[in-house]
Amino acid sequence: MPTSQLPRALFAMDPAHLSELFPPRLMHRLQSLTVVDAALVVRDFGDPAIAGALAEAELLLTGWGCPHVDSAVLDRAPHLRAVLHSGGSVRGWLADAVWERGLTVSSAVRANALPVAEYALAAILFAGKGVFGLRERFRAEQAPPPADALARIGNLGRRVGIIGASQVGRRVLELLAPFEFEIALYDPYVDDATAAALGAVALPLDRLLATSDIVSLHAPDTPETQRMLDERLLGLMPDGAVFINTARGALVDPDALTKELVSGRISAILDVTEPEPLPGRSPLYDLPNVFLTPHLAGSLGNELERLGRTVVDELQRLVAGEPLLHTVNHAHLVNSA
Repeated sequence: MPTSQLPRALFAMDPAHLSELFPPRLMHRLQSLTVVDAALVVRDFGDPAIAGALAEAELLLTGWGCPHVDSAVLDRAPHLRAVLHSGGSVRGWLADAVWERGLTVSSAVRANALPVAEYALAAILFAGKGVFGLRERFRAEQAPPPADALARIGNLGRRVGIIGASQVGRRVLELLAPFEFEIALYDPYVDDATAAALGAVALPLDRLLATSDIVSLHAPDTPETQRMLDERLLGLMPDGAVFINTARGALVDPDALTKELVSGRISAILDVTEPEPLPGRSPLYDLPNVFLTPHLAGSLGNELERLGRTVVDELQRLVAGEPLLHTVNHAHLVNSA
């Protein structure tokens, strides 16, 4: 297609991410589909220097660090017809006006869900084998654990409870399918038939927590899910159960979780906490039954290219007049991350 017929696009994100999202081979492909200046990355839509580019833009290619797109921005972008987001959630970046004016919105949320799900899968498998606790014991005693400790480990038939059939939760369910787990799912928006199709048995939250050996949290961070796991619910988990959180720390009562972990009754694998990071005085840094990582489950390093590739693939469909695969339904945002 001649350059004169290509849509004009504008990057809006933290420029630090641009080269990781769109390395040279991907940038070349992107620039064969749209007219875009890789040296112009918007951090402030009010900057007079970008007024001309914004006025001509038909597409916004956004990512982490994108300034808020609201009615005032849209007023200065009369030709804008689509926003292709290279991050996960678009909440916080895009105002309702984007959908109200009929713009198409696409997100790489499914691509970003994959590394989180991979982390969760690894955590579940290691938890079932008792890897984290036995590592601490092995390091302290410098001797193989006794037979009675090994008798309690293993993943055959272990009950794994998944909280939230989000994009990440569904990816985790897909990844768990080849293993011989019993899988339970709690999601207030998922019925029994849908849960079964996802490879799980739908359970109320209380029962899931009370009967699962491993619980992995994948609910979205919304006003309704804030502190959804409180002292009562955490107290339902069986002695020796493992709690995994790759969602958001705000979904769990931090004092209640700390109390349970300090007691040693349950264990946890936490990629996210409340607050984040934890203060230096937090006992969670030193507890042998807690495995902490610094919010690294999501796309990082070379995984960012997958997000950029999702955007370029969507752009190719848009230019070809084909339906996009990853459109964001505005009505679903209230119940999603």
